[in-house]
Amino acid sequence: MQDDNQDSRLAALAPDQAPGELPPQSRGAMPFAWFWPMLAGAAIALVLRIIFSGGPGQRFSPMLGSFVYFVPALCGAVTVYMAERIERRSWGYYLWAPWVATALFVGGTLAVFIEGLICAVVIVPLFAVMGSVGGLAMGIVCRITNWPKQAIYSFAVLPLVLGAIEPQLPNPDRLSNTSRTLFIAAPAERVWHELNAARDIRPAEVGDAWAYRIGVPMPVSGVTVDTPEGRVRQVQWQKNVHFEEVITEWQPNRQLKWRFRFSPDSFPAGALDDHVMIGGQYFDLRDATYTLTPRDGGTELHVAVSWRMSTSFNWYADRVMHLLLADASENILHFYKARAEAAAGAAAAG
Repeated sequence: MQDDNQDSRLAALAPDQAPGELPPQSRGAMPFAWFWPMLAGAAIALVLRIIFSGGPGQRFSPMLGSFVYFVPALCGAVTVYMAERIERRSWGYYLWAPWVATALFVGGTLAVFIEGLICAVVIVPLFAVMGSVGGLAMGIVCRITNWPKQAIYSFAVLPLVLGAIEPQLPNPDRLSNTSRTLFIAAPAERVWHELNAARDIRPAEVGDAWAYRIGVPMPVSGVTVDTPEGRVRQVQWQKNVHFEEVITEWQPNRQLKWRFRFSPDSFPAGALDDHVMIGGQYFDLRDATYTLTPRDGGTELHVAVSWRMSTSFNWYADRVMHLLLADASENILHFYKARAEAAAGAAAAG
């Protein structure tokens, strides 16, 4: 009888455990146990990134929504699943641990050279959110059901199935534009000259733009020339990038408009992230318009730029592009301001 009472007391002290649930293990069971779940999530996502190496419009392209949405969600789900096998985690863990895992995943793609810095920086916020969504979903499954393995298999299979089907569906086109205005203390004639003869552009003159900070090649020159088809502005960027801006409106000292024209060799391999080329399937610059308005003491210069976005996540990609191009437009206006005012000052002094 005494042994029965002792067994009852020990049973009362034992933690509750759902049928089929793995017994909790100690955090100290292995070195850095807190880190392994995040590393496991990042590793699974990295394997899927290698699978999703198709070209634009092909199956398993990294620009598909099935990759952009579901792979970071899987990364978060695996992180939480592995952590729950060690011990019960908090709701906060379900949200923040996937951020670390997706950051490790993106860092891994950079380390093995399958992703470029531009795309990596741009996509990190969306990956973090989708990682938290996956982590929270897996946390709920682990708390209320006894089938976490089936759930994690479903998470893993979903992007693969959709990655094979999605290219058969057309991506929506989204046309957008941005504009900026700046006063320049120089006559319109001087500003007009700088617009059409921007030579020997130094990195220090334009390097503050965020697009250039994350790896977009900086401009080297932009010069308007006469060709048999009409006026064309020939543009050179760093890394041997080159393209043309075909003049469609020409009102000296008043308005200059061009449409962008890219050729197959405009962007050498490695100049940009190879699966997101300007003028390609997913993104294109359309046109730019500069308007010069005389004001007391100088000229008001206005620039408007338009572009096309064609992805299954336009709602996100277009906002990122708007931020980058708005900042680049502001930056280029300051470039023309500095050059035009310096030239006007030199002319006045001479």
